[in-house]
Amino acid sequence: MIVYFALSGRCPSAIFASLHMLKISALLLLALFGCSFGSSNIQSRHSTDLETRRIRRIAVLPSSTMSGAPEAKIPFAPVSDQKSSERDAPEHLARFIYSAMAALPNWQIVSESEVREVSQAIGSTSEAARLKRLGEMVYADAVVIGRVLRYRERIGDEWGAKSPASVAFVLDLVDVRRGDVIWSARFDETQKSLSENIFALVDIGQRGVRWLSADQLAQDGVKKAVAQLHQIIARNPIS
Repeated sequence: MIVYFALSGRCPSAIFASLHMLKISALLLLALFGCSFGSSNIQSRHSTDLETRRIRRIAVLPSSTMSGAPEAKIPFAPVSDQKSSERDAPEHLARFIYSAMAALPNWQIVSESEVREVSQAIGSTSEAARLKRLGEMVYADAVVIGRVLRYRERIGDEWGAKSPASVAFVLDLVDVRRGDVIWSARFDETQKSLSENIFALVDIGQRGVRWLSADQLAQDGVKKAVAQLHQIIARNPIS
């Protein structure tokens, strides 16, 4: 959109008013883009009674505590192109979840060391039984489980990637007492340039104009998902 101002015959106040309206219109357009993009790479759902379940103490389960579960098949690049972040994707995801949750107030997050110590004392059993037993032993109301669906590292550097990072994962919050999933979020993004996706304006503002690694993309997704969960169950101080 090109706007022409005819200066002749118009007073300075009229010109200023026109410029002000143009600025407001541009800001509204950016806000619209931001809202549209915000829901495109992450989706979440939760039980209708989540707020009333009094979830205050949460444990984050790393992949190593789920030894009884089948190994997830994660699409990676050829072995010669893999980086440690790809090989250790489930462990990295668990660490990002813990860090994001521990940084927010009004809920208690069980320490990583306590979870690992307790998990070693739990014998081999079904996944549901392990979750319930571990949660009870660390006095948690709920446990968070992260599942990696895709973890593809970028090819190139942060200023010129031949192939962008691509990450998809699911986070589930399981009620220890009842054993049901009460909140779930799915993040799925293959990073695009601004020219490819105009709705990336908000993320460009937060991340900067650069190509993220798979770890950085996953960490960004985890922060968004955890922030949504925090808004639902930890808006008020623990009583």
